[in-house]
Amino acid sequence: MTQAPPLDYEPRPPRPPLLSDDIAYIVPMGIFLAITWSHGQWPAYYPLEYTLKTIVTAVALIVLWPRYSRIKWNGLFLGFLFGVIGTVQWIGLQLYLQKHFAFFRESADSFNPLTYFHNHILMIAFIAIRMIGAVAVVPFMEERFWRDYLWRQIIAPNDFKLAAIGEWSPAALIIVSGAFATVHGNWWLTAIVWGLMIGLLLVYTKSLGACIVCHATCNLLLGIWVLVYHRWSFW
Repeated sequence: MTQAPPLDYEPRPPRPPLLSDDIAYIVPMGIFLAITWSHGQWPAYYPLEYTLKTIVTAVALIVLWPRYSRIKWNGLFLGFLFGVIGTVQWIGLQLYLQKHFAFFRESADSFNPLTYFHNHILMIAFIAIRMIGAVAVVPFMEERFWRDYLWRQIIAPNDFKLAAIGEWSPAALIIVSGAFATVHGNWWLTAIVWGLMIGLLLVYTKSLGACIVCHATCNLLLGIWVLVYHRWSFW
């Protein structure tokens, strides 16, 4: 049997992935935060900015979806129950803080769609987009980043996928809850409590799906409460 002649060149190393798994988790959150930052710079364009943020973040999630870990959908009823409890906690604690501590007072210049839009159809369309973003985009984007990626990154910094979703870690629970609070302005204390709650749900169920349902339920109920009572700063 004849042997193949030796190669007269060094074989090329395998091409590295165009987008690492880490970046795939970070990109949607980065897009969302970047456009959120623009709200404060050009508040008059808030409806356009929020619409753009929702669409671009959703597209990024869809394009990058093959790089994400598989979602387990067990514990959905418990996720829904935690979402209801989390809504009560979010509204109740924040209202208490606003009442008793000046630092937590709600902003007087919060975006009000009832006064911004002169066209009723445009107002309804924006409210629909706002609800879709809060219920169908934000829960996937945030839970993918906070409790799928960052949680495991803290446990296994060299390769986050070596850590299981929902693997118990006091450091991950505390750090992720604290980091989650940093992007919620003067809702930070309320957000820490909420982050600890959903972190415990993750550990108990080992289900990112339960966390997504919890987050979506909370955002849906909060959005309805805002529309009923016109507490626009909670949006």
